[in-house]
Amino acid sequence: MDIFSIPITVAGCGSMGLPMARVLHRAGFNISGFDIRPVSDYPDFADKMLGDSDDISKSKILISVVRDAHETLDLCFDDQAVYLKDGYPEILVLCSTLSPRFVDVLVSRLPSDVALIDAPMSGAPIAAEQGRLSFMLGGHPKLLDSLTAVFDALGERTFRCGGLGAGMTYKLLNNYVAAGSVIAVRRAYEMARILNVDLPHLREVMSASSGATWFGNRFDEIAWAREGYESGNTIGILEKDVLSALDAIKDHKKWEEAQIDFAILEALRELERF
Repeated sequence: MDIFSIPITVAGCGSMGLPMARVLHRAGFNISGFDIRPVSDYPDFADKMLGDSDDISKSKILISVVRDAHETLDLCFDDQAVYLKDGYPEILVLCSTLSPRFVDVLVSRLPSDVALIDAPMSGAPIAAEQGRLSFMLGGHPKLLDSLTAVFDALGERTFRCGGLGAGMTYKLLNNYVAAGSVIAVRRAYEMARILNVDLPHLREVMSASSGATWFGNRFDEIAWAREGYESGNTIGILEKDVLSALDAIKDHKKWEEAQIDFAILEALRELERF
């Protein structure tokens, strides 16, 4: 079957999911969106939004871009209970950043005929809007092959990381480093203010020097770059990702009491709006 004719639902149409759904629509895919918010919140995409989670059963592919493990369980088994209904999508694509240990839990609860892949992505909402995300994929190679056109539409680069759960592992390690760079850049910029350093000039210097980072180089493009910590915003999501990384290695004694991990978490929680 032509991938462009297969019905696809993007669940979790927030700052990342909605632009992803828009990109797929523009690329010619048979796309629908779903969110717990009312359809009226999406005036420019209302004709593509599902008003009832029961309608997700009409899709063959479900792309989940919800916030965390709790919302994933809500979507699959609890509040929306997509995979407890008589009909359900045959393929579940996890684009949320979750612990690989949670992926194992999800596999144990999904119907046996559901094909699961993990496909967490890297990139801010601007990258989602422009179809230039990076994806870290875990799952069966033939299944990944069947979804190549979807990932090509959504992103600039895809990395096949291994079997199921491998994409999440790579993404968590990436986000652990990203969290550290967010803290370092923001603290450097706060020091620059105190020292009366010109911030645009500093960014120019750093971007061409050893202080270059994804976050610092794109500071003016990233919508959340100046945010302070709130549990529900992007800084809060970074906190969640660090905690998920620690969950992935919690059985390894070396990391049971690593002070740097607690320091990163505390520094994220102390960030104020810049």
